[in-house]
Amino acid sequence: MKKIYLDNAATTQVDERVLKSMLPYFNEEFANPHAVHSAGQSALDAIEKSRETVAKFFNCDDQEIIFTAGATEGNNIAIQGILKNLKDKKIHIICSAIEHPAVLETCKEMKKRGVELDLAPVDENGVVKLDKLKGLIKDNTVLVSVMYANNEVGSVQSIEEIGGIVQLEKEKRGNKLPIYFHTDAVQAVNYLDCDVKKLNCDILTMSGHKINGPKGTGAMYLRKGVKLSPILFGGHQEFGIRPGTANVPGIVGLAKAIELISTEGISNCTKVKKIRDKLVKEISKIENIKINCDLDNSLPNILNVSFLKAEGESILMMLDMEGIAISTGSACSSGSLDPSHVLMAMGRKPEWSHGSIRISLSKFNSEIEVTVFMKALNIIIEKLRKMAP
Repeated sequence: MKKIYLDNAATTQVDERVLKSMLPYFNEEFANPHAVHSAGQSALDAIEKSRETVAKFFNCDDQEIIFTAGATEGNNIAIQGILKNLKDKKIHIICSAIEHPAVLETCKEMKKRGVELDLAPVDENGVVKLDKLKGLIKDNTVLVSVMYANNEVGSVQSIEEIGGIVQLEKEKRGNKLPIYFHTDAVQAVNYLDCDVKKLNCDILTMSGHKINGPKGTGAMYLRKGVKLSPILFGGHQEFGIRPGTANVPGIVGLAKAIELISTEGISNCTKVKKIRDKLVKEISKIENIKINCDLDNSLPNILNVSFLKAEGESILMMLDMEGIAISTGSACSSGSLDPSHVLMAMGRKPEWSHGSIRISLSKFNSEIEVTVFMKALNIIIEKLRKMAP
């Protein structure tokens, strides 16, 4: 039985060209890039060329790119690093109510340590209410963190406008307490414009494994002038922000994945959207469903749909028995039976939240797979609804 993988918002298949670019740095150019000898300098050169590639994609200086072990680490460095730099002050931070746990849980931990925290509300489509967000900013607000695109429902945020709001607050304050804008762009990099100058952001974080690159890799754009204290200690790698021996194969692979988006991103986006539109057309024929986003303002690869009287976990397990992989929400919270915090923030009732599944596509999917998926899904929904009390 050929397996069908529709959980690409959790992780993606590594592109063969990415893998090929990485291989020499495992067993040929394997030296520590921080060593002085020529073998080490050759590995360091690979890192710096990768940094150039990533910086070009984000339209920033090479020195503004920090390589990390992924977005969870990047988000923690960004949030904790800014707050640590201002540890003697009574400070306030804001994040959206639908952030990935890597941001939301970090912010909640900072609240336990005495930092004031507000969650910016979203509308029924999972889009942050800009007027409410603006109203939350106070004189002691030092950080606003809003994800570029949501990992569960695919809703895209008005990052440029939010960045503009923060920029106006900066100008108003002058040399007083700083305020920074951070965006988690993990789901956006494959499909949206990530020019950091257009986005008006101070910090942007991303992961390699969401863009057909390797796991355990990531990058952070850190605008020059942002005052951030390290939260890890060791050597002086990555400008003293992220110490530790660099993951050379991972960094090279990440840069290759970025390079492929630069050259093939538009055509891949068009292909994925066509598959998603076919999926929407077919799934809309099922009665008593809700599509949990505004399709005109969402990522082309994510479709979150709720089925009345059919548990999401049951749908997932029965599809898995048919060789089809989906999820019921964020991969980082799939072990929890609580209703999705994203859908709850959007105002969905528990009976709809518990019946939600997330189908997420990639460039490796096809329209034929949608036909196979829908055949299985129709049988499963009918069966579960007959069993429902």
